Amino acid sequence: MQRSEVKRASSETETTEINLSFEDNRYASLVFGQYDQNLAKLERRLGVIANANGNLVTIKGPPEACEHARHVLENLHARVKLGQTVGLGDVDGAIQEGALQGSLFPKEAEVGRVVFEQIGTRRRGAVRARNAAQDLYLRTLKRHELVFAEGPAGTGKTWLAVGYAVLLLEQGAVERLILSRPAVEAGERLGFLPGDMREKVDPYLRPIFDALADFMDARMLERGMQTGMIEVAPLAFMRGRTLSNACVLLDEAQNATTMQMKMFLTRLGEGSRMIVTGDPSQTDLPPGQKSGLSEAIQLLSGLEGIGHVVFKEGDVVRHDLVRRIVGAYEAAHRASLEKARR
Repeated sequence: MQRSEVKRASSETETTEINLSFEDNRYASLVFGQYDQNLAKLERRLGVIANANGNLVTIKGPPEACEHARHVLENLHARVKLGQTVGLGDVDGAIQEGALQGSLFPKEAEVGRVVFEQIGTRRRGAVRARNAAQDLYLRTLKRHELVFAEGPAGTGKTWLAVGYAVLLLEQGAVERLILSRPAVEAGERLGFLPGDMREKVDPYLRPIFDALADFMDARMLERGMQTGMIEVAPLAFMRGRTLSNACVLLDEAQNATTMQMKMFLTRLGEGSRMIVTGDPSQTDLPPGQKSGLSEAIQLLSGLEGIGHVVFKEGDVVRHDLVRRIVGAYEAAHRASLEKARR
């Protein structure tokens, strides 16, 4: 990749023009995205103008923003060269990563660059955190035996937890995966469900199956399910067990009662890791019943060996519209609380 830079000073602000040339047109098209959608995202987020012509892109705008955009494009180019796909979420992640680099090393261009934490499985390859919250989450997972992760939908809590669990299994750090959710309907009654136990709980545990399929080969996943190396079960099935040498994940934990949460947490055995994820704002428990997740975080998050990560509205990586939807609901909730105080 080649770079040239031109600075122009106006009566109001200084403007910089940076030209980046990619050695391979195919890499350039992957970096720019379909119909240059990645460049359009870069323009909206950083307030620059990015024009592509073949394998050349010209960035215009304030010097600091242009430099930030250059780091982002170089980051994306490095991923493409490694055979990784680049989507709009990766652009967001590269922007946040570049912002962190700039805050820590404002005067250094290439020395001591900060890189977000990553995990990798045989099927998926390397998966890097897309923002500072996900970076903290992955680091916390690697350092603590029990981790609580709370925050809105679309922040990658469950998906990254499943990926990390698969990584531990492939490395031999644990002997099995146990993935669980409370079997609670989201505001509606499904009634009697036909089939065996696995078919009955499948609707509740489908998001975990989807995440497993992302990180594991289909044949390995099916074999693991048949041999018991991978177990997906409702929370109620955890009672009375001691879970040793396993990675245990409880998803949608906001729907666990206080007694269920205590029961689950005390299943932790020797050589095991436990991850508890949920969104306290989306509990489906009956009115007046306290969420076991909120209480457990309040009681346990300060204990040694226990990690706690909080995702916010700005950490949503699923879709820009999801971020705005979550923001609108949180703003309405804050407004109602403020009104109640008056």
